[in-house]
Amino acid sequence: MKFEDIRNICVVGAGNMGHQIALQAAICGFSVKCFDVNVETLKKADDFVNSYLPGRVEKGRLSEDQARQARVNIQFVDSLQVAAGDADFVIEAATEILSLKRKIFADLDQTAPAHCILATNSSAIVSSKIADATQRQDKVVNMHFFNPALVMKLVEVVKGPHVSDETADLTMQLSKVMQKVPVLLKKEVDGFLLNRIFAAISKEAMWLLEMGVADVEDIDNACVFGAGHPMGPFRLNDLTGIDLSYIMRMEKFRDTGNAADLPNPRLVEHYMKGEFGEKTGKGWYDYSTKK
Repeated sequence: MKFEDIRNICVVGAGNMGHQIALQAAICGFSVKCFDVNVETLKKADDFVNSYLPGRVEKGRLSEDQARQARVNIQFVDSLQVAAGDADFVIEAATEILSLKRKIFADLDQTAPAHCILATNSSAIVSSKIADATQRQDKVVNMHFFNPALVMKLVEVVKGPHVSDETADLTMQLSKVMQKVPVLLKKEVDGFLLNRIFAAISKEAMWLLEMGVADVEDIDNACVFGAGHPMGPFRLNDLTGIDLSYIMRMEKFRDTGNAADLPNPRLVEHYMKGEFGEKTGKGWYDYSTKK
């Protein structure tokens, strides 16, 4: 397949990451169908598009014609057959649970055309753990966007041992056309590039908090005003979601059986209380009074 053949994109999952990836692709000229089993999630995603595009026009970031065309380019559907039946490239953005992703990829393998590339947006699960659920292992690849996907430029493309050169090259090209800056990992490694670096920082930040060395805000301020980070590890965790961190840590523990991979007790406490960060109004910080 040549890059020019990629016209139709399917995004699986209309949640926080999925609908933003889908909208970015639509803005960049692709015909996009975003699938989810949850009708309420689909409606929220559609409402977001209807509010986001006029806002970009108002700020001068998009012309009225560009916004109008992007709206035409994107659909939200509750049928995987409709979403993936004519897809040239699929980006899966479902919950970080291996068994769920394997089921989705098995279904996609039966639904999407034979030439279609199947990418996972997973930030932790390498595609070699998913690829053998399909009959097209050479076309299964990690394509990891960062949150929020409409803003963050980085995309990590991971070339596992099963991934063909063509698949990796096409994924890199698609990332660039979607106005992202892709980096290529030549081999699989847990956490990929950036999350491995962040994991080391977050682990140390958690230890400093647990030992009573400093509180959340001071640790974050040290990273922002000392290291020049745009936000500290706790503020970032609130943005990306404490629930996501918990699920990822538990998934890793199930894989390794190593108690050191279990989520931090303080993180578990927030998770059990339903305090997932910004989206619930409380996490490491309290957002209930935020305007």
